[in-house]
Amino acid sequence: MGKRELLSLAMPFLIVTLVALFLGFAAFNVIGNLQARGLTAGFGFLKEAAGFEIAETFPLPWLSADGGLRLKSYASESSYLLAFATGVANSLKVGLVGMVLATMLGVFVALVASSPRSPFHLVSKAYIHTSRNVPLLLQLMLWYVLLLAILPGVEESLRLGSVFLNNRGLFLPGPVLNSEGAFAFEIPELVFGGRNLRGGIALSPEFVAITWGLSLYTASFIAELLRAALVSLPQGQTEAAAALGLSPFQSFRFIALPQALRVAVPPLVSQYLNLFKNTSLAVAIGYPETVGVGGTIINQTGQALEVVALWMLVYLSFSLVASWVLNGWNARRHTREGR
Repeated sequence: MGKRELLSLAMPFLIVTLVALFLGFAAFNVIGNLQARGLTAGFGFLKEAAGFEIAETFPLPWLSADGGLRLKSYASESSYLLAFATGVANSLKVGLVGMVLATMLGVFVALVASSPRSPFHLVSKAYIHTSRNVPLLLQLMLWYVLLLAILPGVEESLRLGSVFLNNRGLFLPGPVLNSEGAFAFEIPELVFGGRNLRGGIALSPEFVAITWGLSLYTASFIAELLRAALVSLPQGQTEAAAALGLSPFQSFRFIALPQALRVAVPPLVSQYLNLFKNTSLAVAIGYPETVGVGGTIINQTGQALEVVALWMLVYLSFSLVASWVLNGWNARRHTREGR
């Protein structure tokens, strides 16, 4: 056996040995640091009372003392587990709403950007290049500052029917959990001489800023992906649609878009995954999502390793579930089309 063959056999064992030694050293170091600080490893702290407030909460399905499933909103006397679950739910809310908004805006901008004769062609191209090349964190900070600076107070709220927008957030009609534990449909209304709002669904300025900022940022990538897919289609497809008497919208809806999606869906999945992971930046503007709530738990308990492990589990789960759903939908669509 030559030296090269011997080295190729010894190298894997050497790598495994070095990794094992590193992990052993890290574990020994962690245990020593925990003992020095009077801490014990484990997730038992999640059952303890959190003792801090979360600005934006909503009812979550939760196991009650009798073993039944009940809707429960977080309060300061609730456990760390419910606090963390509320942060995860806030992240999920931003991700789902942002995904819908980003898709709608991305499709519209892609259509405009792929039409050189459109009067907004240059505007759409400028938006795509600007949004894609400005750091997301900077954009989120900008939108948050602008919202607080330009939106009026409650007394001068921007109003569209029963929808109110002011520097306290966005207020919408919708189902709200009442004191009896049941949902009731409420409509926001001005009270105390127009100095306050009561009823309905209240979305904080932080939620509006993070959702809008993430949607705009992700939409620019979606628009560029769809634009490239639309441009790659043969010109004869559009000419054939026009010869059949289809309007430009019908041509886009029934001819161009379905074919473009075949090319664009795989990279679109990656953009949706990035959107969910980018919700972690909401901590910079004070929105209580997974990272923000977890950071507060670390400060109070010192259980950094456990919380970081939970962070990794949450974002890994987001990515795997979203990828599984979207790739499954894409596979079923190809099956229906016989491809």
